[in-house]
Amino acid sequence: MEAKEFLISPKEFFAEMVDQGLSKRKIKTHPSAKSYLVQILEHYLDARNLFETEVSETNGRKYDTLAEQFLLANQSPANEKLGMLKKLGDKSLYISGFFGDSLSRKVVDIDYYANMGGAAYASLADCVQEDTAAAVYRIFSVQFLDFVEVLTYISNASMIQTDQSILRLYDRYLRTGSISAQEKLAEMGILPLPSDQIKLGKQD
Repeated sequence: MEAKEFLISPKEFFAEMVDQGLSKRKIKTHPSAKSYLVQILEHYLDARNLFETEVSETNGRKYDTLAEQFLLANQSPANEKLGMLKKLGDKSLYISGFFGDSLSRKVVDIDYYANMGGAAYASLADCVQEDTAAAVYRIFSVQFLDFVEVLTYISNASMIQTDQSILRLYDRYLRTGSISAQEKLAEMGILPLPSDQIKLGKQD
């Protein structure tokens, strides 16, 4: 008898990972918010979606910063505004969750992404006509940082364990005391210093 191959779709995989992340971080949210997180993860499977730049249809100017994109969205016609705000919120959340380490080394940090992404979701909640969608966007505005933690967990759980990635993970734990980074290091057999010793070390 031939062995059957059991294939799992990206949607199923991400749904499982989102459930794990919420459970590990002890975060409670509405089922529709979990489904939306899965949609974001599916969308950014294609990396090209991450590097799209907003361009004004009026003057052809590129808007690279999140603040510029937010301003452009709010100045755009209603039929364009919703899509632009959604893209801004989703992109800010994904980058914060998957690239938080690199953001910490830049002038623009996660707080900036959280503020702009949260504002985009709040504006969406006020603009959309459908009650369910408005409720989901409102949840994302309020729980933005919670969902960053979930995406960070997923990023760490799927991380390729090279020496460089382990060093980045350990550096993140030393700088932030991240629980998810600590757990991932423990899974690798690396026991980081307790958080109170880290604080003492920083004061020396």
